[in-house]
Amino acid sequence: MSGWLDPLRAALEESPATFFFRNDDVGWGDDLLRRLLDVFDRHAAPIDLAVIPSSLGERLAAELLGRCSAIGLHQHGFAHVNHEPEGRKCEFGPSRRGDEQRRDIAEGRRLLEQLLPDALDPIFTPPWNRCTDDTGRALADAGLLLSRESRARSLEVDGLEELAVRVDWFAHRKGVRLTRGELGARIAAEVRRGGPVGVMLHHAAMDADDRRAVGELLGVLGRGARVVRMTELVGAPA
Repeated sequence: MSGWLDPLRAALEESPATFFFRNDDVGWGDDLLRRLLDVFDRHAAPIDLAVIPSSLGERLAAELLGRCSAIGLHQHGFAHVNHEPEGRKCEFGPSRRGDEQRRDIAEGRRLLEQLLPDALDPIFTPPWNRCTDDTGRALADAGLLLSRESRARSLEVDGLEELAVRVDWFAHRKGVRLTRGELGARIAAEVRRGGPVGVMLHHAAMDADDRRAVGELLGVLGRGARVVRMTELVGAPA
């Protein structure tokens, strides 16, 4: 059933690798999140959760705190809403002033710290993996690390550290989602490239087949790679 991971097995035989998993949009689809977390629990693997501040409820927050030894929790924007009148969706985009962005970053962090006391990692993931230099400056001033996709434009901000995800579970080519075989080949290619391999998940879009395949991936990694929380990679070369 896991033949799609044969390229990864071969790559791991050539060199060791370090992986992390970042799951976005926490605060939406709580039941689907629980199902995904159960997969990681079965494999005793850590996962990082990007949490939407305005969407996190008290019940889910309490559940996450009970699992905090196995998960990382960090900030995912403020409300995950689009503020751009045209073009690509963005919550922290060019149409917003720097002071507006700083306000939302600070307020979002305040909300999360209330519900997740002493459990919030100093990481910020912008919705849609998009933000501006103003966002970067606000994050650097707040002492927060930025996590986006590796394809995102590099920000020209002194003192800002980034930890990118390099594999999108829902990646497309020419508008068509990658097959399992193509996804396996992409993960293997990232292992051969070297450096930490971050995999981006979206629990609310995942079905039972996606979760089964994630379990297969974790099974392979459990025998040939290291899976860590994002905080363990702060300062590591990309």
